[in-house]
Amino acid sequence: MSQSAPPPAQPPTQPQAQPEPVDGNPYAQKSADGAPPAPQPGSVPPPPAPGVPYVPAPAPVRNNLGLGLVAAFGAAVVAGGVYGAIIGLTKHEIGWAAVGVGFLVGLAAGRLGGRNPVLPVASAVLSLGSVYIGQLVGEAVIAAKETPLSFSELFFQHFDVLQEAWKADADPLTFVFFAIAAYVAFTGAKKAAL
Repeated sequence: MSQSAPPPAQPPTQPQAQPEPVDGNPYAQKSADGAPPAPQPGSVPPPPAPGVPYVPAPAPVRNNLGLGLVAAFGAAVVAGGVYGAIIGLTKHEIGWAAVGVGFLVGLAAGRLGGRNPVLPVASAVLSLGSVYIGQLVGEAVIAAKETPLSFSELFFQHFDVLQEAWKADADPLTFVFFAIAAYVAFTGAKKAAL
């Protein structure tokens, strides 16, 4: 076995002052005034008392009336066009399509506009207009197939004739579809609000 050699003699140095550990933790930082250090960014604060769970802050509530109205109007235009195309292709009014129109308008208003109390009412009104325009588009598509006039000529140049044809074809079920779409849009906007 070999013996270890003593380390070479070093000149004596002044001992450096070591920071005192805070509460026995050598890595903790102690502020100059003795207060606890500020929490690190992104850290979760401790619960207020032992045994009480941490409750995060609630998410901010959206309340953007303008965005909700624009979104509802856009959804009403698109849904009315699709509803009209469905009527034109099938030559029948389909109740589920009216439900879809109301649902899309209400969903768009509620999701993007938030809980503003004007949005459900505006959604119901816009869905009524969307179903009406959709039924007129459907009438124009059907009439364009049966006459030499095109859809755009019927819809833009002979709109009064198109409305008279709609009045002649309207029955109680037509107005039930209006009511369904308005109801679904109203409730959809309230339920979809964040």
